[in-house]
Amino acid sequence: MKANAGQIRAAVEAPRPDTRLYLLHGPDEAGAADLAQRLGKALGPDVERIDIDMKMLRDQPGLLADEAASLSLFGGARYIRVSNIEEGAAEAIALLLGAERAGNPVVAIGPNLKASGKLVKAAIAAPTAMAFACYVPEGAGAAQLAGTIAREHGLRLTGDVPHRMAAAANGDRAILTREIEKLALFLDADSEHPRDADGAALDAIGADLGEGELFGAIEAILDGRVAEVGEELAKLGEGGGSAIPLMRQLVRRLMTLAELRAEMDQGASVDDAMERHRVFFKERPATGRALRRWGAPQIARAIERVRTAERAMMSSGSAGELLAEVECVAIARAAARAKG
Repeated sequence: MKANAGQIRAAVEAPRPDTRLYLLHGPDEAGAADLAQRLGKALGPDVERIDIDMKMLRDQPGLLADEAASLSLFGGARYIRVSNIEEGAAEAIALLLGAERAGNPVVAIGPNLKASGKLVKAAIAAPTAMAFACYVPEGAGAAQLAGTIAREHGLRLTGDVPHRMAAAANGDRAILTREIEKLALFLDADSEHPRDADGAALDAIGADLGEGELFGAIEAILDGRVAEVGEELAKLGEGGGSAIPLMRQLVRRLMTLAELRAEMDQGASVDDAMERHRVFFKERPATGRALRRWGAPQIARAIERVRTAERAMMSSGSAGELLAEVECVAIARAAARAKG
């Protein structure tokens, strides 16, 4: 079944026993993770979660169906979560959907899956599966999301606060939730004691983290100025900001570099490529320097490392902000070596 936003949310918050698979695809990985968490919460406080990755599915295609049919060690509810699922899991999904029985639901997150791919089509066609495309909310949708999350934390956002928070988080649900949690803590709000949150409260916690505050750190990383990277990250930390917006903006800059580099590899000059993509004038000097010393493979590796670090930061029990610092310094060092 192909689900819309209302249907998938209702389904994970009140899971039906005959739904075997929730396939969450599309670029909004944070939104997909939130839906997966809601499913786990709906199954009860003592639910057992089984994590499976793509390597396990490739090596043992039948593992998913086996786990879905297995009883919990402690006799309670259980569910299976598959992160970064790819088309290579087609056999595993087919076995799951075709199994005689499967009492434990599977939630699979595939940020790189295409809506036209085999996995999504299989989930849409199956009566025991739901497929939902997760896209980063924009504009009014992002502001509405801010209001929805805020209400769950006992906050009523007033004035332009929903739009400011949505813009600061750049549509990222995980970042938005963190900032709302900070605001709720500041105002001593919860579901039983709701509070109004106005612009003054938002200013007080410094939740408005715009791109301008990240510019220095990103430029230092791309330029290979290793000593300055630590200083820029320290400034962000002193301002109470999360490193996740930095990682998001860094990925965007690297992806722009990848597109420009591809055009250069086909014969375009640095200046022509930047002009065609309308690179912001403040970013042109550093972008040009990076393009002249970084090849496509180096840029691709940097993108993958930043994305991996960001996913790890959002996992419980991780080293958090330290992961961002390590990766930012590593990329800056690579850029510094490329200078020579």
